[in-house]
This record gives sequence, C-alpha cells and structure tokens, in this order.
Amino acid sequence: MNIGYDGKRAFQNKTGLGNYSRSLLSILNRYFPQLQYALFAPKKTNLFDVDAYQNFRTIQPQNFFYKKFPSLWRRIGIVKQIDLAHLDIYHGLSNELPKNIEKLNIKTVVTIHDLIFERFPETYHFDERYTHRWKIKRACKIADEVIAISEQTKNDLIEFYGVSPQKISVCYQSCNPIFEKTISEIEKNNIKRKYQLPDQYFLFVSSITARKNLISICRAMIILKDILPIPLVIIGDGKKEKNEVKQLMKENGIEQRLVFLNELPEAKEDCFTTAADFPAIYQQALALVYPSIFEGFGLPILEALWSGLPVICSNVSSMPEVAEDAALYFAPDDSNQLAQHLQAIASDQQLVKILKDKGREQAKKFSTENYANQIIKIYKSL
Repeated sequence: MNIGYDGKRAFQNKTGLGNYSRSLLSILNRYFPQLQYALFAPKKTNLFDVDAYQNFRTIQPQNFFYKKFPSLWRRIGIVKQIDLAHLDIYHGLSNELPKNIEKLNIKTVVTIHDLIFERFPETYHFDERYTHRWKIKRACKIADEVIAISEQTKNDLIEFYGVSPQKISVCYQSCNPIFEKTISEIEKNNIKRKYQLPDQYFLFVSSITARKNLISICRAMIILKDILPIPLVIIGDGKKEKNEVKQLMKENGIEQRLVFLNELPEAKEDCFTTAADFPAIYQQALALVYPSIFEGFGLPILEALWSGLPVICSNVSSMPEVAEDAALYFAPDDSNQLAQHLQAIASDQQLVKILKDKGREQAKKFSTENYANQIIKIYKSL
C-alpha cells in the first residue's frame, strides 16, 4: 500500500496539528513498516526527521512558481504530483484536501480535529472562520472517509455541517511514545538544571490563547497565594493573553510564580522544539492543569496520563472522553474548584496515587498499537 500525506504540519507546526502528524506517521511506520509513505510538504525541517525512515519519501514543489507560493501549491499544484506518485490513498491530516483531488483515481481520507471556530466564533477573525468552514465542508464532501479525533468532533460535524454519521470514524489519537518511558533520576535532574525547574510545580502545556484559559489557573493561584506558594511551569507561548496573565499576577504580587520555559534560550534547542525533553518535565510535576474552554481532543492530557502524572482538567467537550475517571474536573470558569483541586494534589498523597494508577490504566486505551490498527483498518476498508 502506497499512502500519501499532507506533510506541512509535521515539518512546520511545533504543537497541535504538528504533534498529531508526527505521532501518526511515526506510529504507523512502527507497526506497518512494510508500507510506503509519501509526505507532500513545501519544505523539510528538523521537526520531523523523515530521513530516518527508509520507506518515507518527501515530495516538494518542483517549479519556481510553486516554490515561491507554497500555499497555492498545497491548494492546487500538489494534485499533479499526487497523481504522478501513484498513491493508493491520500490522507489530509489537517482538516483539508487539495482542490481537484476528487478527479484522481485514488481514495481520500481527511482528519477533522475540531470545529471550535463554529462554537466560539468570537475567538476567530471572520476570514479565519470562512476559510476553516469552506475547507472542512468541502473536504468532508469529497473524502471517501472522514476521521474525527473524538466523539465531540464527530457530533459537531453532524450538527453543524450535516455530515453523514456513516462516513465518520472516530479514531482517538495516541501520543508520542517517548511519554511512555520512565525517565531516570539522573536524566530528570539534568533536565531540572537545564530549565531551572522549581523543586515543586504544577504544569500547563498549551499555546496561551483565550480558549486555553490560562487565566483560570492564575485566579486559582491568587486564591491560594498565602496558602500554597507552588509555581506553575508553562510550556507554550502567546501574546495578548500572556501579557494579561503576567499583569494579573504582578498586580497580586506573585508574578514570579509563573515560569515560562519558552522564554529561556534553551527553548530554541531541538530537544525542546521536538518535545524530546518534555517527558522529564512532565514526570517531575505535581499535576498537569488543563483548563481549556473547549478541545477537539486535548493531547497534553494523554501525555500526562502516560507520564504517570495526575490530571486536573475542564469538564467540557472531549476532555472527559480522554481522561474518564482518571482526572479531577472543574468547570472552566470555576477557579474556586480548581484551587481546591490544586490544594488536594499538594496535600493528599493517597489521592495522587489513585490518580496515577487510574491514569496509567486509562492511557492504555489509547495505545500506539490500537491507534495504528484503527487507521490501517480504515485504509484497508477503502
């Protein structure tokens, strides 16, 4: 079987869609190395070491025009090269398929991650909403199979766009297998020194935007500022919202309790940009705190479960699908409940043990082998 993929995100996105693409590709190769994989991408970067895989090839724009206008190549010019690649299946990994691919004699699959722009339109510009809507509706119409990364996303596709339920398969993603490994104390100490990590800390992993709701953690920390002086280590970056939380914490005299790893020089190194150092950071935290207002999946939750890390997360959208009974939940706007959970994690070792044990069992439901088999089953059905 010869399968092609939209490889842009794997090479260019450090989080979100990039992590999804890199994990899927490496996991498929791990369990199905006999297949042939082609990545269509405007350029190659060190975010994904495609040269490490013998059965992978990268296909890039060939003429000067498309090299100069890569977005146009992904939308139109790519189809000719897809045709010449003699694929059996083309899989759009990030909500879209190129124009006119339906005219080729190949099967198509598209992964849809979320419809957050429909549920929270105020968090997107009009042109972003229009573009996302057009791409996803069109992709769902022409694809032979639609993969939704959660039941939440499947239900949204049915509700907002009327996509037939029979056309949608829910495939819960797995995460990078590096999170399954128990990190040695020596390595953890090396990472602690490298990133100047506190002795104790809670962890937040996400881009810093309004939807990711970092401000709720800050409000909970303010409630506890004289009771629980434990800092929050943050992996992720932002602009407006980042400045807002900094200002809020400064006004309350505890700005030093926010530790932004992306501001360190080490954040520019490959071990940070490729997440290679992240398991050691996860495994030294007290808990992952994930207060998002809405998620299509919520990959850091799964990374934490695999890491044996207690999870505190929002009780909305797909997050209870991922964590089930292996997390402490709160409403995204309920900082008081979140504060109680933070205090419980810091003081109740029995609770921590229960959450860790449940978390590891829950993570097994999202094993890399199950994930690979689900995807290949869909390919074979076409």
